[in-house]
Amino acid sequence: MRVRQTADYVRTAIDRTAGRSMVMTTGGIAATEHPLASQAAVSILSRGGNAVDAAIAANAVMGVVAPMMNGIGGDLFAIVYDARSGELHGINGSGCAPEALTIDGLRATGATSMPQTGILSVTVPGAVAAWTLLAERFGRFSLSDLLGPAVQIADEGFPVPEITAAEWMSAQALLRADAEATRVFLPDGRAPSTGTIFRNPDLAATYRAISLEGRDAFYRGNIARRILSCSRRHQGALTASDLERYDAEWVTPLSTTYRGWMVYELPPNGQGIAALMMLSLLEQSPIGSYGHNSAEALHTLIEAKKLAYADLAKHVGDPAFEAVPADAMLSKAYAAERAREIDPERANPEVHAGALPERGSDTTYLSVVDRDGNMVSLIQSNFANFGSGLVPEGAGFALHSRGGLFSLDPTQANALAPRKRPLHTIIPGFMANGSVRIAFGIMGGWNQSQAHAQFVSNVVDHRMNIQSALEAARVTKLTFTGNDVIAESRVPDAVVRELERKGHEIELQGAFSSLVGGGQAVMRDEATGVNFGASDPRKDGAAIPEPFAP
Repeated sequence: MRVRQTADYVRTAIDRTAGRSMVMTTGGIAATEHPLASQAAVSILSRGGNAVDAAIAANAVMGVVAPMMNGIGGDLFAIVYDARSGELHGINGSGCAPEALTIDGLRATGATSMPQTGILSVTVPGAVAAWTLLAERFGRFSLSDLLGPAVQIADEGFPVPEITAAEWMSAQALLRADAEATRVFLPDGRAPSTGTIFRNPDLAATYRAISLEGRDAFYRGNIARRILSCSRRHQGALTASDLERYDAEWVTPLSTTYRGWMVYELPPNGQGIAALMMLSLLEQSPIGSYGHNSAEALHTLIEAKKLAYADLAKHVGDPAFEAVPADAMLSKAYAAERAREIDPERANPEVHAGALPERGSDTTYLSVVDRDGNMVSLIQSNFANFGSGLVPEGAGFALHSRGGLFSLDPTQANALAPRKRPLHTIIPGFMANGSVRIAFGIMGGWNQSQAHAQFVSNVVDHRMNIQSALEAARVTKLTFTGNDVIAESRVPDAVVRELERKGHEIELQGAFSSLVGGGQAVMRDEATGVNFGASDPRKDGAAIPEPFAP
């Protein structure tokens, strides 16, 4: 009998560079930043839930076990692949600025830029609204079932893992500035150390309220009252109307082709369009023949990043307020024109946005695939570590600080305005070629689009499997001007020296640095019915397969 072989880019090399193998099964897989979240997801799958059910359950657990990075005080974006219809669906669960928050009002307080913490950095949290839309359209289980594992973990406690403990420790000064944040997240007056059992009964109670009352508990009920009380206590601008009028929305993913693959990102107000622009720029070069992480390949990638991000900064904001020229930005002709600006020998410190043709830190990412081939790519965030640093009394979660990304320059596409959504850094990714589909994401603020482009290039140009593509050394440029570049120490010394000769200013980090983001990925090969999972060693997480029924 002839055994069907899966595509060669998912085979494991004998001379491997990855530290672990992919997870493989014909059942479902969840890849998240914490084993308990992955376990919650696959337990839902084993009970008959689908990928959307599992993703919501995992996200709720992540809000318990990594409260600095994510939680229901933040926003959410997701891409859903529906196996029955073969269609992709996007959800934008990003909240808007309060009606009463204006540029003039902030300037009157003496502010010259958006606050990065505190109540004036808080926009309406969108995660619970996004959960609701996802569950209503695709889910099989009730929110009560999906939030059950998170409630149990919040009540009983969990040992704080290594990376989470380090990030928690770094936020102590911010948390100590708010009495409720101190009470909830600094038990015994300090951040919990590695292995310490942390409990959050307030968050368990909040999840129970959402289980019973749905989204109304958060946007109209007792949780809403706690959020508004917190806002008033800190002289914020949020009102009951801001919460009641908010909802997440379904959106159509944007896409581009990359050497035979289709790559998908969500449309603005997210930065995903920059990843697609980078890929179109990379497609103009023979980057696959340069050698992985060679000086030529990294130089091309860094310069492509500068070009794409210059256009991102100029043109992307909330499309409900100003048209974003997405078609023009994704034009292959425009990419070919912009690619000519890349000097193969010199880094450009001052890249400007192009003339478009006429129009025709802290985050959690998870991905799930079920045995039927449904897939979810989901990302959720507080923005910065513990977001605003403010915790509504008795609620057990921090309010995010996503409003800190607004500009106070009224001429900018991303200028603050009442009920406007800011330009967002968090983006889920998806790619497909024939029978193979990959749901992936890599976190880390402005790192994300460039990390997505590196992951796609690793898979397509260098034929890495998804685990190797996640683990491979990355570079990132977190600023929009200058020649500064962050690189992991696994980039060879000779490559670093050659990049510096070209004018790049390289700042070396550790072998697996959080500054280049951590990611997760799942893959489905429809031709064989096999699912694959990968988890980045830069995080505490794991890809876990669905348990087989006894």
